[in-house]
Amino acid sequence: MSKLEQLTFKMTEYYTADPARVQHFIKVHAFARLIGVSEGLSEKELFTLETAALVHDIGIKKAEEIYGSSAGHYQEELGPPIAEEMLEELGFDRDVTARVCYLVAHHHTYTDIDGADYQILIEADFLVNLYENGESVSAVKAAYDKIFRTETGKRLCRAMFGID
Repeated sequence: MSKLEQLTFKMTEYYTADPARVQHFIKVHAFARLIGVSEGLSEKELFTLETAALVHDIGIKKAEEIYGSSAGHYQEELGPPIAEEMLEELGFDRDVTARVCYLVAHHHTYTDIDGADYQILIEADFLVNLYENGESVSAVKAAYDKIFRTETGKRLCRAMFGID
């Protein structure tokens, strides 16, 4: 079994009895992989992106326990140490773990995006969140204009939500 498959099982167990959260990270992972492959990421960049997509919201549980909130800044604060522990336990390379923890710590920060993996993770998360939150067409258009930069992410957003 690959490391990504092991991580998928580990994250599913981490979110035991919370199928909505499992469904969320599975969908974000699927879109991140599709965008990453379509945009020509290297094998290592794609692996790092897929890893980050699986664990991007790992801080939610602790944020809700401590703060009673799933707010993005709490996820960014609390997620990296949990992700680091899980990835180390599964034997991920240190450089991959470091980048994934950086992405977890910034995935709700939409400025100073420093890499294709970061941009694609944000786009994949937006594609899923826009749908799951039932956002209006105007909200989708605003996100499209402000967030989406990759041609693949834009294509998916236009098609999914029927925008020009």
